[in-house]
Amino acid sequence: MWFKKRSFVTFLILVILVYFSMKLTEFDLSKFKDFRNMIDFLSQWFPMDFSLLPRMVQDGLETLAMAFLGSFFGLLIALPLSFISARNTSPSSLLYHFARVALSFVRSIPEIVIGLILLTALGLGPFPAVIAIMIHNIGVLGKLVSELIEASDPGPQDALKAVGAKKWFASFFSIIPQIWPNVLSHYFYRFEVAIRTSLVLGFIGGGGIGQRLFNDFKTFQYSSVSLDVLIIMIMVIAVDFLGSYIRNKVI
Repeated sequence: MWFKKRSFVTFLILVILVYFSMKLTEFDLSKFKDFRNMIDFLSQWFPMDFSLLPRMVQDGLETLAMAFLGSFFGLLIALPLSFISARNTSPSSLLYHFARVALSFVRSIPEIVIGLILLTALGLGPFPAVIAIMIHNIGVLGKLVSELIEASDPGPQDALKAVGAKKWFASFFSIIPQIWPNVLSHYFYRFEVAIRTSLVLGFIGGGGIGQRLFNDFKTFQYSSVSLDVLIIMIMVIAVDFLGSYIRNKVI
């Protein structure tokens, strides 16, 4: 029988959590009763202003470059760290725990905090934003890939060791082919997230279309804002399709 005392207690705890969360966040659907202000605001978004489209596209490409580099370099650094932070491939227990704590620490710091520190130290522009995205992705991808490594089949690894291969060689060349499609899946997901992160970093001077979007909002150029948002949507959808295509080819 699906209904048990434990299920009832879990449901009750969930209801209590939802209730207090709604109280703390002032969750009130009745605030949607008047859409007039929202409709008036959105009406100013159209027609779109295409006069600055070439510059917007250039800013969009800058945002894509920021997200790509931050995610790519993050993956390059996270891959070796993930083998150290995986229980079945780590050289020692001490290194394993140190790597796990280090990745958790890096992952716990939001990109915007890292970005604010780097922008203060390095100045405005996309370069500090790339480093901020890269640092955070090291923590996230390191954890995700290490979990894939721990869940991999030990058979191929044992076979390579049996023919005399060194431990690191056996670990790398037996596990990577197994987990590579999922690694790519995680990478492209983080690439999508990095695009949205680049927008937020643009609000604090990180460049790209995020900075343009922020400036257009501040100057009430809502017809430009709508085009900025459209370009952002196209970029995210394009990356999603590209990731699916590449992953299907690899599989």
